[in-house]
This record gives sequence, C-alpha cells and structure tokens, in this order.
Amino acid sequence: MALSEKELLRAGDGGLVELFRDSPPGDIPKGPLEGTGIVRWGGSRLAQLLARLVRLGVWRGKVFDHEGYLSNRMTAFDVLAIVAQVYIGKSLMDDRDCIVIDYSRISLVARGVRDEMREVRPGLYLGVVWLFGVRVGWFTLRIPEGPGGPVEAGEATARQPG
Repeated sequence: MALSEKELLRAGDGGLVELFRDSPPGDIPKGPLEGTGIVRWGGSRLAQLLARLVRLGVWRGKVFDHEGYLSNRMTAFDVLAIVAQVYIGKSLMDDRDCIVIDYSRISLVARGVRDEMREVRPGLYLGVVWLFGVRVGWFTLRIPEGPGGPVEAGEATARQPG
C-alpha cells in the first residue's frame, strides 16, 4: 500500500502512534524536505484546514545539512531559522531508534522542543513533536518529487551554529 500525506492527515492520533511505533528510523535525509503539520486531533476537516494554513504562512519543512544539523523552513519565503542537531537516538515514545531533532542545546526559541521521526515509506517521514517531554503534535516530511518547488535540492543549506 502506498501511504500518502493525505492518509496521515486523516489517520488520527491513535493511528499515527501505531504507525510510528511500527516504522523503522530510516536514514537521516539530506537537503530540503517539504513538511505538513498535523494536530493531535487530526482526521477532521478542521485539522486538514489548519495543516494548509500552517504550510502557507508559518512552517514549510526542514533543510538537513550533511553535518548533523538542520534549519526549519519558515514563512512563505522559506526563511531558514530555528537550528537543531540531528542524530539517531532512542524515542521517548517506545525507547526504540528514531531520528532525533534536538533543539535543546542550540535554540533559545525552541529549547523545550524535541522532534522525532521515522520513515513510513521511502521518502516520507512521520514525526512526533514533544514539548518539555509531552507529546503535542505530529508532522510529515517528504523528499520533493522533482524540480519546481519553492526550494530546489541544493539551493538551501541548514546553517550550522557558529
């Protein structure tokens, strides 16, 4: 079965928990990925509308560099901001390996945030958002399928703190 972002938006919190627990971490991606935010009470039309609004005006995805860092793609202008470290580590959900996106040592704005993600199909990641150890939301990240998007592969790089 080919899993899509649209199906993940309709899955609801219980379905996303199950899928996350059943998925492998996958490889840490490189370059820009397109993102979709999913509220915990996903599955409703309101949740799908909120995901579109967030994508249009607030958060559009992440850009992974080759040295263990990423930047978030913010606003419709793809401003790179809110840097984090990226590594394989144990999930707060089930103590199994996942890709950890750790803001605690680098970001003043997102110090209490920890993202974790696993690859649910090739090129599509499901992520969980933790705020001070409490699960508050979900997101998807997908590798762009081709040229023509707002950020082409290789155009933007995550900024390493310096």
